[in-house]
Amino acid sequence: MAVRPILTLENALLRQKSKRIKHFDKSLDPIIQDMIDTMRAAHGAGLAAPQIGIPLRLMVMEIEGQLTTLVNPEIVKMQGEWEPEEGCLSVPGYWAQVKRAWAVTLKAKNRHGRDVRLKGEGFFGQALQHEVDHLDGILYVDRLDSLDQLRRLEGGKRIRGEGELEPAGVS
Repeated sequence: MAVRPILTLENALLRQKSKRIKHFDKSLDPIIQDMIDTMRAAHGAGLAAPQIGIPLRLMVMEIEGQLTTLVNPEIVKMQGEWEPEEGCLSVPGYWAQVKRAWAVTLKAKNRHGRDVRLKGEGFFGQALQHEVDHLDGILYVDRLDSLDQLRRLEGGKRIRGEGELEPAGVS
């Protein structure tokens, strides 16, 4: 399909609450495929439709080789707390530690309109929260006490521990 441009922080579309999807038909397929292609091309772990300018409650994630597509996701339960490192394809060049629930349970629909319930812990749970935030017009930087908490990436990678570099970002 196509790799689409990813909207960045200054674009007002990212601050809008996305619309629920009511019709599940073949018209969603090219959007979903474009989202997957765009996420993979950008080396992200997830992508929400608003990030490519489509204000629909639709998200894709690919973590540890597992591709997940969710329509109209809603977090129904949150457990625990942690403060992992987080980045975003819509806030390129930066990362920060963000307070998140350790585990979340979502209810959603799959791409065919069937009900699904999904539980995610750790990084998978963090990514679910991050993408649902996008659908509600929230960016991870909104969850920081201060923008002074943002850290700049060095060469597209964040510094971790003993000077070890690794990719940063959720979506």
